[in-house]
Amino acid sequence: MRSRASGDGAATRGLRAIARATALGIALAASFGCATGGSSATGGAATSARGGGARADEVGKPAPEIVVQRLNGKPLALSSLRGKVVLLDVWASWCGPCKQELPMLDAIAGRLRGRGVEILAISIDQERDNVLKFLGSRTHWSLTVAHDPGGAIAETLQPDKMPTSYVIDRAGVIRYVNMGFEPSDAAVIEQRLAELAGESETASASPPARRAR
Repeated sequence: MRSRASGDGAATRGLRAIARATALGIALAASFGCATGGSSATGGAATSARGGGARADEVGKPAPEIVVQRLNGKPLALSSLRGKVVLLDVWASWCGPCKQELPMLDAIAGRLRGRGVEILAISIDQERDNVLKFLGSRTHWSLTVAHDPGGAIAETLQPDKMPTSYVIDRAGVIRYVNMGFEPSDAAVIEQRLAELAGESETASASPPARRAR
């Protein structure tokens, strides 16, 4: 039987995560107004093509395990998408560039889903109704939308700008990070996803090596 002390500790950690998520949203909105300029990281000490600094320490590392909520309330673990090329996008309904980005990501999802690409858009909104209100602007979405009211994204990934997108390969390794968003970023993101999907397709199509006799 768990002690009351351990239960209190878990509750305290949960409250701290939510507080950090709230603080992240407030800080990002105040500091960046949601970042309008995208920046990319591909590895090493990468910098933005538009001159801003880019955080690249996640590139080349396994994506952390994150469990968020689908809008139907069911949990979704990032690891359950292993074997697919994944774009994990962190967004919020109060973020102007996010509102511009999401429909463009949805179009990419429609084009690349047949090639094993999954786009997972995770909202850090505190209120689920705000997410639903934004999604109601369209009758259909091809991407997968999830909600992170508990602050798992803020706790684990700590994105510096809104939105931030993480391109993850089929083995679960982060290969590219796009921070902030401008319309021209969409083509770059799609190219990265298509390249990773193509790598897998090429590997599958290669004939097996012959054994030496």
